[in-house]
Amino acid sequence: MRRPPALRRFLRGATGPAGRDLLFQGEGPRRDKNSRQSRTLALRVAVAGLLLLAGLAVPLRAEAQTGEKPPAASGATGAKPSAGAKTGNGTKTGNGTNGAKPAPAPAAPPAPAAAAPVPSGPVDVAFGAYQAGNYLTAYKEAMKRAEAGTDPAAMTLLGELYARGYGIPYDPAKAAQWYERAAKAGSANAMFALGMMNLTGQGRAVDETAAQKWFEQSAKAGNPAAAYNLGLIYLQGRGVTQDFTKAATYFKQGADGGVADAQYALSVLLNAGNGVPVDKAAALKYLTAAAQQDHVTAEVELAIATFNGNGVPKDETAGAALFHKAALAGNAIAQNRYARVLSVGRGAPQNKVAAAAWHMLAKAQGLGDPYLDGVVDSLSPEDRKKAEDVARKWIALTPNAVQP
Repeated sequence: MRRPPALRRFLRGATGPAGRDLLFQGEGPRRDKNSRQSRTLALRVAVAGLLLLAGLAVPLRAEAQTGEKPPAASGATGAKPSAGAKTGNGTKTGNGTNGAKPAPAPAAPPAPAAAAPVPSGPVDVAFGAYQAGNYLTAYKEAMKRAEAGTDPAAMTLLGELYARGYGIPYDPAKAAQWYERAAKAGSANAMFALGMMNLTGQGRAVDETAAQKWFEQSAKAGNPAAAYNLGLIYLQGRGVTQDFTKAATYFKQGADGGVADAQYALSVLLNAGNGVPVDKAAALKYLTAAAQQDHVTAEVELAIATFNGNGVPKDETAGAALFHKAALAGNAIAQNRYARVLSVGRGAPQNKVAAAAWHMLAKAQGLGDPYLDGVVDSLSPEDRKKAEDVARKWIALTPNAVQP
C-alpha cells in the first residue's frame, strides 16, 4: 500500500497542563522514537496519510494485533505488552510522584473509532470481499453496483481501493473521482475522505480550505469523525480564526457520536473552561466515556482521579487497575504510576520486583523517577535480574518497544 508523505504539525498549549497527542480522525498510529520521549504535556495535532476510520460505510479490515504477554516476575500482577507511550497528566498518585512528561502519537489509531456496521443491500458482496482481503473481487463487485446506478456506498468503496492501492494500482486521482461521485450522492464518508485527501495532500496540493469545506459537509451529514476534525481545526486556528467555542461545539458532536478522541478532547476543554464554562461533572462524564472505549490517555487521567479521589470517590484498587490496563498498552506514565503502586502495595499487592520491571519500561521511554531508582537499587542482585529479565521479555514481544 502506498502512502502520501507524512505531514506533521503541532498545536501546543491549547488546553492547559492535562493534554495528549490529538490526531485528525483518519490518521494511523505513528510510533517513532521521539513520540515516546518526555515532553511538556500539551495538545498536539499530527497530520499523516489518509486512513478512513470512524463511520466509514466501508470500514478498514482489522489488522491483527499481538496480544502475547511474557511471564511476570514471581508474584507480579500482570505482564507487559504494547509500546507507544500516551501522555496523561503529572498528578501525584498518592505516593509523592512528581509531574511526569511523556507523549505519544495518534490515537489513534487515534484510538480509532469503532468500524461502521456492515452495510445492507446490494453492496454486501463487495463489502464482504473487502473485509476478507479479497480486494480485486471487492473492486469488481463494487464497480458493477456503481455503474448500475447511484450507489454511494459502492462508489466510496471504489475510492477507498484506489486511495490505498488494494487489489488495483494506487491512483489518488481516480480515488478522488469516485469519492466526489459518492459525495454528490450524499455519502458523508466520501465527504470525509475528500477532506482527508485535501488535508494531507494525497494526490494533490494540500488545500486546508477545501478540507474544512468537506469536513463541514460531512459533519452536517452526521459524520462524527468529521466533526472532531473540525474541532481540531478551530482549536489550532488552522486556516481559520482560532475559536475554542467552535472547537468545543464540534468536539461535542464528535463525542456524542461516540468518537473517543472527541470525548477526551471535550473533557479537557470542560475541565479547563476553554471555549465552554467549567463543568467538572460533564468533564468527568466524557473522560469516563473515552476511557471506557480504551482511550489510553483518558484511562490514565481517570486512574489518577480515582486513585486520589479527585472529583470521584477515592478508590485506590480501581485506580491501580486502570493504571495497570494503561501500562499494558505501553503508556509510560501509567507504567511509572503502576510501579509506584506495586512498590508500596497501595491498590495492589506489594511486589518490588514487578515494580522495578515497570519502572525500567517507563524509564526506557524517557520517564525517569529517582524514587523508583532507589527501589531498584534496594533489590538483591537476584531480584534485580528477575526484573530486568521480565522487562527484556516484554520488549522482545512488543513491536517498536524502546530498549532499557
